[in-house]
Amino acid sequence: MVDTSRRHLLKGGLAAAASSVLAGPVLAQGFPFKPNQRYPDPSVDILHPSFAKYRIYSSTVEQVGTGMRWAEGPVYFPEGRYVLVSDIPNNRIMKYDEVKNSFTVFRENANYANGNARDRQGRLITCEHSVTRRITRTEKNGRITVLADKFEGKRLNAPNDVVVRADDTIWFTDPLFGINGEWEGSRAKPEQATTNVYRLAPDGKLTAVITDLVNPNGLAFSPDEKKLYVVEWRGTPNRSIWSYDVDGEGKVSNKVKLIDAADFGALDGFRVDRDGNLWCGYGSNGALNAEPADAGGRKVFGLRGKSEDLDGVMVFSPAGKPLAFIRLPERCANLCFGGPKGNRLYMASSHSLYSLYVEAHGAV
Repeated sequence: MVDTSRRHLLKGGLAAAASSVLAGPVLAQGFPFKPNQRYPDPSVDILHPSFAKYRIYSSTVEQVGTGMRWAEGPVYFPEGRYVLVSDIPNNRIMKYDEVKNSFTVFRENANYANGNARDRQGRLITCEHSVTRRITRTEKNGRITVLADKFEGKRLNAPNDVVVRADDTIWFTDPLFGINGEWEGSRAKPEQATTNVYRLAPDGKLTAVITDLVNPNGLAFSPDEKKLYVVEWRGTPNRSIWSYDVDGEGKVSNKVKLIDAADFGALDGFRVDRDGNLWCGYGSNGALNAEPADAGGRKVFGLRGKSEDLDGVMVFSPAGKPLAFIRLPERCANLCFGGPKGNRLYMASSHSLYSLYVEAHGAV
């Protein structure tokens, strides 16, 4: 059985060196990947000359793990040099160990975990996306503490993405995705009247700081934490990133549209680097053409915008100007910065986790 599995991996085009990473029990839907041989990596498209300083000439996109069904919420832990990434439909969290170059299951029965973050004390903060529908903290001894599961006496919708501010407040989005169907959890009726962005104070007080976005998704702060950026999944009519001013008490104001995905792209999870640039997961938003086209004698409603032209990571300046596009063979849902120097970009993309060393560093 071992020999058969190995032949299967090699037949699929996976390098033998990766066989230890792609362990049999972990795989759900493995995806073969062949990195670019030439430097600089042609997968990195420079859209503005100012991005050239962030590209490392002799760095290439690498696949460090595969076998997931929908990868989300990567977070890096420098103490152990590992990345945790959610595999939502498989109801588990995976772990990529940089030192061992291994990709294994970190937590089964993860309550359909989606977004993850590391708090300032080095603990895991998780958005349990469905069924439990709550924000939890994993203590250093492994015990799980429930931080929030209700707002004004009613259950949260489906906590999606999360970020921890320097003042130890926890900010998270609460759209409907985890309870809309049976893929990322279990279908359920929402109890909240709106889809909100919440602020959880260290004393446990939960406040809805934004209530007028339709299914808020990814979120992040500027390096000085005076601005909050939030993805709106629908309603503008394209996916957009809104910018808000944030005061010392955590109140937001001055809503401004910073980025509009008018190319039918799907803005999703994102991170901000120390210079304030936004590194955004990207892919097709699934919108269909208004009229069908002939395909083998059938009338087919195709996608507006080709997935192969949209899958990857878009990088925008603090002013919302496109700087670069990192092409990936799969749609990127979320990302984080990691590595011992904070300049290794980890990209959670459908079935796989990819990485790329850059001359940028995560702001947090």
